[in-house]
Amino acid sequence: MNSSANTQKPISFWILAAIVVAVTGLLSFGYYLQYYLYLNPCPLCMTQRFFYYVCGIVALLGLFLVRKKVAMKVFSAIIALSAIGGLVTAGRQIWLQHLPPDQVPECGLGLQYWLANEPFVQTLRLLFAGDGNCAEVQWRFLGLSIADWSFFWFACIFLAAVYLLFRKFPVTLETKPV
Repeated sequence: MNSSANTQKPISFWILAAIVVAVTGLLSFGYYLQYYLYLNPCPLCMTQRFFYYVCGIVALLGLFLVRKKVAMKVFSAIIALSAIGGLVTAGRQIWLQHLPPDQVPECGLGLQYWLANEPFVQTLRLLFAGDGNCAEVQWRFLGLSIADWSFFWFACIFLAAVYLLFRKFPVTLETKPV
């Protein structure tokens, strides 16, 4: 009997690991842009970071805690829902970036002010709506803005989570020696 076949990690492990690595890289690059290149994140960027954290933490927990199909489905659903939240906020930012200058909303007072002076629900609404700061494109790579790249990565994470959510888990087949 081939014992190496029984010790291989399932595809779900590698997908979750890829999500963890991707999210770690994306968040690290975001902090590089913020603290090394001094590009301050707008409210929608901060909201997207939150969704990246949820995707990454749930995927990391899934690497160590998931041993049953039902648990994998729950973890995958949480990752997919978080990725949808990221897609919505990145999509909103992309929309703001493509508005004509006269239609861009006014710049807000910032997250610190909102947290100190606005009710929590109002602050959440402002975080998801964005402001004029979110319409500014400060950095591009291959012609795409940070919001464009974020949308792409959330789409990849969403597709990976949906694959895990709906994939058929194979039944382990024991091979009998002849």
